[in-house]
Amino acid sequence: MFIRLLGVFLWTSVLLIAEPFIIADKVIVKKSTRMLYLSQNGEIFNKYHITLGRVPVGDKEVEGDMKTPEGAYLLDYRQFSNDYYKSLHVSYPNTSDKAHAASLGKSPGGMIMIHGTPPSWSLSPYGDWMNVLIDWTEGCIAMSNDDMDEVWEQTTNGTVVVILP
Repeated sequence: MFIRLLGVFLWTSVLLIAEPFIIADKVIVKKSTRMLYLSQNGEIFNKYHITLGRVPVGDKEVEGDMKTPEGAYLLDYRQFSNDYYKSLHVSYPNTSDKAHAASLGKSPGGMIMIHGTPPSWSLSPYGDWMNVLIDWTEGCIAMSNDDMDEVWEQTTNGTVVVILP
């Protein structure tokens, strides 16, 4: 009986000390400041440095323009990547993106991800933080692998993503 009570006491103590684990209901990307924010019920609870496509200013219009899209999307699936560690797919293009690209006679492109950095970057003196020094993606949103681990754990498929200029 004493052992059982001791176990209950220890388990209760762990629950009281542990920080609550928060899952985001929204991911906010602010391109102008190169920041990604996680929020729940309108309150930001984490923020991360990011980099963007090689042409960071302006909304993505067509495939190959190296721009990161702007607008409201969803995280619709996640995958492990040999090239970019972990990645969360952003539901670009939406109906409006497709219509705009079609009006230009072009494809809107796709495969916009929030992802980590290549494994070889860990060999750099900067580590995978080299990613915050330059905009280097083809339109994706990149972050350090440590930060990617946190975002991966604190989001679910279906999470809203809002990408602001």
